[in-house]
Parts: sequence; structure tokens; C-alpha cells
Amino acid sequence: MEAHDVKAEVVLAFAVFLVLFVPASSILHPVDYLVLQSIRKSLADVPGSAFFASWDFTADPCAFAGVLCAGDRVVALSLGDPRAGSPGLSGTLPSSIGRLSALAELSLVPGRVAGPLPAAFPPGLRFLALAGNQLSGPLPRSLAALRGLRTLDLSSNLLSGPVLAALFRLPELRTVILARNRLSGPVPAAVSGGALLLRLDLGSNAFTGAVPSLPPSLLYLSLASNHLSGRIDRVLPRLTRLNFLDLSMNRLSGPIPGVIFTFPLSTLRLQRNMFSGEVRPAGPLRVAGATVDLSFNRLTGRVPAELAPAGKLYLDFNRFMGEVPGAVVSRVVAGGMRLLYLHHNFLTGFAIGAGATLPAGTSLCLQYNCMEPPVNAPCPRNAGPRQTRPPEQCAAARKKGRLKN
Repeated sequence: MEAHDVKAEVVLAFAVFLVLFVPASSILHPVDYLVLQSIRKSLADVPGSAFFASWDFTADPCAFAGVLCAGDRVVALSLGDPRAGSPGLSGTLPSSIGRLSALAELSLVPGRVAGPLPAAFPPGLRFLALAGNQLSGPLPRSLAALRGLRTLDLSSNLLSGPVLAALFRLPELRTVILARNRLSGPVPAAVSGGALLLRLDLGSNAFTGAVPSLPPSLLYLSLASNHLSGRIDRVLPRLTRLNFLDLSMNRLSGPIPGVIFTFPLSTLRLQRNMFSGEVRPAGPLRVAGATVDLSFNRLTGRVPAELAPAGKLYLDFNRFMGEVPGAVVSRVVAGGMRLLYLHHNFLTGFAIGAGATLPAGTSLCLQYNCMEPPVNAPCPRNAGPRQTRPPEQCAAARKKGRLKN
């Protein structure tokens, strides 16, 4: 029998099965039906999950949990029970997923799904979220061919290798979340071409090199916990729309551009880098109650009064000198700033009235400066036991302008 005759008989037999066992109103395209079967064979409920309980192939597949159809095609797949506390699924993602030609959305709840990403994805995919599993290996090149992709979330997996530069040339891309993987190499310069990119999270990977030019459309940027180095004073000033910025725990150096303090940032995290020089905000913080963390750097000069609107302000383990500005002190005493860490600097005064008390719930630490802390407030463990710096360190700082932590 010829090969094409065998194929024809298989298709005919499958069609007879659909007519006999599946209601006519719910006939699914044969290819999609077979793909759902392969998914069921490749994935399983982790004990405590019952996601696949409804996947009975004698019934309508479009009524399965997590399956959404339009006509005779599957257009969305949400694999796993999305309710809080669900243990998710185990197994591997079958390569057949790429044959769901009408699929626009594919998501997978956190679980134990392992192995590589499928080599190909449906060409019309707009939403891809597979976070919180054990997926490994490189990012497949097929991702860069998804011209309609808007959201990509592959965070908290074991993915490795470089990020595809072509990914950032996708015309509809808005959100890229690849945090908490094992990705390496430079952040692609092509990211600057993502003219519509709103959210970029590459934190907790092993990226190296400098921070490249970034698109000014960004609202959210995290490159935290990598091995990035170099200056950012020519990169950040263009990102005037940012409301979240986290570059912490890298090897970035040079000055902090003063203009970023006037951006609409509710969170600014630059801690544990090698930033140096004076902090000179171009104006007061734009968002009252913002979190600002500049700790564990090499910053010098005076504490800027422009940071007084912050709700939480971390300036510890730097080389700030002089008195804390009255605007900052007043904000703490009034309860507007709920946390102020200034320990391990070279500060000489915090003008709070004798006998004054802090509002309940306020955290203030002034240990290990060139003054006795004027109020008794609990400090974090890293402040150490000493209340003040050795006098010789403070004298040397005043005399030579050279600070030693």
C-alpha cells in the first residue's frame, strides 16, 4: 500500500472516531486533538494537583480545564491549576505544541516541568508565560520569529546561554521577564530597538559587560544581581518614564545621574555597586513615600535634602559626611519616612530635640558615624555593636577629606 494511502486511511479512521464518539458541535481539528493528547502524555499532575481530571478524551476537548477554543481550533492553553497553593505539573513540554497553529496564549503554572523549551512555537503566539518550573537549555531561535509576541515570561527556570538579540526586534514586544535563570553573556545592544518595550527584567542571571542603551519607553527595569560593570550616567537619563529601577548587586561605577531622582520612581535600588562621588539630585523625589536604596557604595558628600520625601531611605555603608539635613530629620520625626538607615558613614549630627521619640514602627539607625546616636533605636544586625567610629578615623576624614570604611 502506498504511503499516501496509509495516511489517508488514518485520517479517515480518525474522522469516523470523531463522528461516532464526539458530539458534532464540539469537533476539534484533528491536529489540535492529537496535540492535546501528546500534552496529556508528556505532563502529569504533581501529587495534590487535579488539573488533568477533566481531560477525558471521550468528551469535548474544548471543555477541558485550561483549554480555550474558537471554532475547531485551540486558541489558548493555560496548563495547571492557577489557584494559590497548587503544586503544579511535572514532565516535559512536547514539541508538538508548535503545531497548534491558532494558539495565541500559552501559560504554565509554577511546578516541576523540566527539559528544554520546544524547538518551535505556534507562529501567532502573543502571550508566553512558563515561569517557575525547571526548564533548561538555551532559548530557542524560534522565539525571535514570533512577530506578534507581546509578553514573554520565562523567569525562575534553569535556562542558560545568551539572550537572542533578534528577540528585541519583535515589533509588538512589550514585556520581557527572564529573571532568575542562568543566562549569560552581554545584554544585547539590540534591546535599544525595542521601541514599545515597557517592562524588562533580566535580574538574577550571569550577564556581564556594560549596560547598553535602553529604550525610553521603559516603565520597569531590573538588571539586578548580575555581573554588569561600567558607568550608567549616559544610559539612564533617557529613561524618563521609569517607575521601577533595580540595578543592585552589580559592579557598576561612576556617579549616579542626578536627573533620575526626578523620574516617577516608586522604587530605586542601586545598592551594592561601586558608585562614587556626591549624590546631587536634579530636584526633590517626585514620588512621596518612594523606596530609595543607595547602600553599600562609595558615595561621598552630604546627605541630599532632596531625598526627604522618601518613605524608606537606605544610605548605609557609604562615605557621607556632615549633618543630616533638617528636612530629612523632620520627615522622620513626623512619621513620613518610616525607615532611615545611615549607619557606617561619617555623619556628625542628627538634629532631633532632646527627649524626642520616634513614631511607632519607624526604623532609624545612626550607628558607627562620627557622633553619638541622639536617639535609642534598634538597628539591623549588620550595623555591628559599636555606636561611634574611632575618633582617629573621623579626624582623618575631616583633615584629609579621605574616607575609610
